[in-house]
Amino acid sequence: MTVSFAASARSSVGLEWEIMLADGETGDLVPRAPEVLAAVADVAARERFTVTGELLTNTVEVTSGVGSTLAAAVADIADAIAAVRTVTDPRDIALLCAGSHPFAQWYDQSVTDKTRYHALIDRTQWWGRNMMIWGIHVHVGVEDVAKVFPLIGALSTFLPHLQALSASSPFWAGERTGYASNRALVFQQLPTAGLPWPLTDWTQFESYLDDMVGTGVMHDVTEVRWDIRPAPRWGTIEVRACDGMSTLAELAAVAALVQTLVEHFSRELDAGRPLPSLPPWFVRENKWRAARYGLEAEVIVDRSGRQVPVREHLAETMERVAGVAAELDCAREFAGLDAILRTGASYARQLAVADAAAGDLHVVVQHLIREFREGPTLRARPPKDTP
Repeated sequence: MTVSFAASARSSVGLEWEIMLADGETGDLVPRAPEVLAAVADVAARERFTVTGELLTNTVEVTSGVGSTLAAAVADIADAIAAVRTVTDPRDIALLCAGSHPFAQWYDQSVTDKTRYHALIDRTQWWGRNMMIWGIHVHVGVEDVAKVFPLIGALSTFLPHLQALSASSPFWAGERTGYASNRALVFQQLPTAGLPWPLTDWTQFESYLDDMVGTGVMHDVTEVRWDIRPAPRWGTIEVRACDGMSTLAELAAVAALVQTLVEHFSRELDAGRPLPSLPPWFVRENKWRAARYGLEAEVIVDRSGRQVPVREHLAETMERVAGVAAELDCAREFAGLDAILRTGASYARQLAVADAAAGDLHVVVQHLIREFREGPTLRARPPKDTP
């Protein structure tokens, strides 16, 4: 199978944000995406952003245009949220985002009426029905297809850092899971999701697609649901590992780290220097550790098995690539990483709110609704061992 990789400006950026729709009073998810999408369609048609449906009718996804800078993409997302609010606010539909809804049950949700979604549920059954998960996707342009898989391999060594910063799913169906990102472990149950296979070049990827399509595992390249994947249609690498971010500022900060790392590694390739790599078994272990412990995880950082607290390794990395962020004109967004480290990622803030409310998860949902509108309001450092 021949798959063309579209032309794309180097280190251009695009963002996707999956957003829950909830009853403003009860916090229950509401199946009102079709109504919202119809009402916002005329406005979206005239703008750079798009607003679309997702697997469940309780969700809308807002997508930026292609930004030459991260600020441009973030502005598109802000405009999209503002447009959606003109529809949702008068209807008392609240917006919020996290990797999971704290107390929603799968059997109360409805699937969007599209053939591909019904086919997914029919094939994957219990796991498919339980895909009550929300995430962000960060696209970064790559100007040379030969760079795609070396860059994906290098980014895989930073997957736990991105997952820890974004972790926002400590609750599942009303239960405290003990994980910072329960979403990470749920999503990988789909047949073509999870960690990327350690391929080395585009020809191997095309052979992989031949095998998957030929055996009926998937129909086309869009069904590759890896945590980090190529997006041939756009000429980008798409990072999909992150939980849904609870605030726009935090989405921008994590996107800045992704964009900066891609550009940094691209420069290393240009200079003929080797990129960081880890054996697949270390990559898998790092993913589990970040899902379990979030920002309190220790991650394996080299092939010798050296282990470093993810906060410490993040700080070292941020210092090393800050100059690249400045050259990309995303230094302001990049600085938002410090705020996440200070306030705690969303999972930690949610746990703190739940503790203060004697475990009342309705209070946690109202906290998420407030954060989505106003930004973080609680400073909470994650516990060493997420209870």
